Amino acid sequence: MTVSFHRLIAAIGIFLLAGVFADADAMPAFARKYDMSCAACHSAFPRLNQFGEHFAANNMRLPNWKDGTMSGGDERLALPKELPLAVRAQAYMQARQADNINPLDGSSRSATTDFQSPYLIKLLSSAPLSDHITYYFYAIFAEKGGNGEVVVEDAWFQHDDIFGTGTSLMLGQFQISDLMFPREVRLPFQDYMAYRLAGITYDRGVLFGRDLGPVEASLGLVNGNGVSSSFDLNSPGLNRPDNMFDNDNSKTAFGRLGTDIGPVNVGLFGLTGKQRSITGPAGLDEGLHNRDKEVWGLDASGSIGPDIHWYAQFLHNRWDRFIDGGPDRDYEWSGGFAGVDYIPNDRWAYSLLYNYADANDLDDTDTIYEGIDINSLTLTASYYFMRNVKGIAELNVDLQDKEDKTGQYWTGHLSREHYFLFGFDAAF
Repeated sequence: MTVSFHRLIAAIGIFLLAGVFADADAMPAFARKYDMSCAACHSAFPRLNQFGEHFAANNMRLPNWKDGTMSGGDERLALPKELPLAVRAQAYMQARQADNINPLDGSSRSATTDFQSPYLIKLLSSAPLSDHITYYFYAIFAEKGGNGEVVVEDAWFQHDDIFGTGTSLMLGQFQISDLMFPREVRLPFQDYMAYRLAGITYDRGVLFGRDLGPVEASLGLVNGNGVSSSFDLNSPGLNRPDNMFDNDNSKTAFGRLGTDIGPVNVGLFGLTGKQRSITGPAGLDEGLHNRDKEVWGLDASGSIGPDIHWYAQFLHNRWDRFIDGGPDRDYEWSGGFAGVDYIPNDRWAYSLLYNYADANDLDDTDTIYEGIDINSLTLTASYYFMRNVKGIAELNVDLQDKEDKTGQYWTGHLSREHYFLFGFDAAF
């Protein structure tokens, strides 16, 4: 959706009439600050329990948040006495059946066993800054073999009561999909694939939220092009010192309405915006046009007794005239996931996760987007040596039928993707 400046101001006014919640990654800095166990907020780290969800919804603070701060005699200053930092580290050994296939010439490479250590090293920080403002960020120092680079993903400020309206405001980088099920606090190593395929993970923008009686309402605007794009201003000629993070005039609008129906929380999600078309061999190149994009979804979650927690997500996507040079048509596809976490005691946690997506209209387009098709089942077992240190073993079974090359390019599900991994995950 293209939003002019005046419409943007009007939209913000409407949003103010609509509590953003922020589910953070495992944060031992909170445990140190408030002198409490990680078990206060996590049923099995990084999964949040009911108190942890309340803590996050309360702008990630307790009423005594000023304890342990210093003011220097200034009542308008509350600095943490120690810089609130935490580290999360992961290391794995993986055996996998999968190939890296060049879609242009069909050449491939693979490695059936892999030492993935470190898989991830992450530095996190968060603290209240005032009675209503909290910050949160984390930086990744290594992920998936990408050593020698630092990537900031979540990074935001949040005010929990702007202008005394009871409306919260978050400004910064965050995941759109966090409105449903935050990826950072899932128990399985396997991802919630529908969110990645739909392109509703990290972006830059603003998010408003408010409790409207039995309904939680969240509405936001983001640039719509992820968190890696920017360009210099020159106006024209000599470079100005500033950058634009959005590469066009469009903004993506999204929101969710959630409520409890008995023991089940249900939500309705919607998004409308623009995305760049694709072109070139196998659809590998970015096109020249901004095309309309729509996503709507249904989510539900609940618990069975104190030990079993379930969740489910469905997403339907419409990408208008997505392929440059292709038929003048809209492409629709759908996907989702469902999972169950079983936490019988403080030592063991078990998870079952099913991912499914159907490329639908993108099938037989001879583009890499035929690879949206996914059908996998993942079983995870976690053993907790300590509250914040666990060993993990995970088996993923690829149920999607292997396909043969049918078009000019090597696209589609050409190899199976079974894997087994084990390793360690710690936060400290």
